[in-house]
Amino acid sequence: MLGDCLENVRKSVPLVHNITNYVTVNDVANVLLACGGSPIMSDEPEDVEDITSICGGLNINIGTLNQSSIKGMFLAGKKANELGHKVLLDPVGAGASALRTNTAVKLMDEIKFTVIRGNISEIKTLALGSGTTKGVDADVADAVTEETLDSAVAFVKSFAKETGAVVAITGAIDLVADAEKCYVIRNGRPEMGKITGTGCQLSGMMTAFLVANPDNILEGAAAAVCTMGLAGEIGWNNMKPEDGNSTYRNRIIDAIFNMDKETLDKGAKYEVR
Repeated sequence: MLGDCLENVRKSVPLVHNITNYVTVNDVANVLLACGGSPIMSDEPEDVEDITSICGGLNINIGTLNQSSIKGMFLAGKKANELGHKVLLDPVGAGASALRTNTAVKLMDEIKFTVIRGNISEIKTLALGSGTTKGVDADVADAVTEETLDSAVAFVKSFAKETGAVVAITGAIDLVADAEKCYVIRNGRPEMGKITGTGCQLSGMMTAFLVANPDNILEGAAAAVCTMGLAGEIGWNNMKPEDGNSTYRNRIIDAIFNMDKETLDKGAKYEVR
């Protein structure tokens, strides 16, 4: 099933509008190309409504905010809602500053999101309207572990019900849930945390999966998470002793480029709760 979601991306080549942070914008574009999508990057308020109109999905990432890009996010988000497009929110660093937290909360108030994707600290911040994160990384006290898994699954389902969105929490154990069902995913490598922007890349790629699988949003989101995690495993297995995190980033993108239905279906590690 999850492999079919990837095949649908390859077949349909979804066009995705990204308002994302400038730290990872190039990697987001390359991952979208690698998975079979097509990226457009624009955050200029005078440009975003036209750009998002020709796309099927919108990826909003608050990683490097400024007043102009914030305005662009609201304009693009409302236009995408008006056109019935898939819209994803990546609340990078929500809880780390008042601007990030308030912007994310206001975006959720004014825009209907198909998926909200972040780490556990960011998602808890949105659920509470306030919180603390260690920069853009999850606070260790929030980590989803085998011991906290039951309560984390209950939390993510509850937040999905409250927002009406599929909620994806990524970390050592990934959770992708709607109000009724949660995919518990155990793909990935801890070394992926040594690369800037694997989460940003996932958000861009996930938006393509949503556009390509409009009737299976939960499964599409879960397939994207499994694809990224499995690519992290394959990329790591292809590393040489002299390779470092820069090479690892490229190997992950290459693994996504070479991923097919059979590889994903065989390598995806998940259970449904």
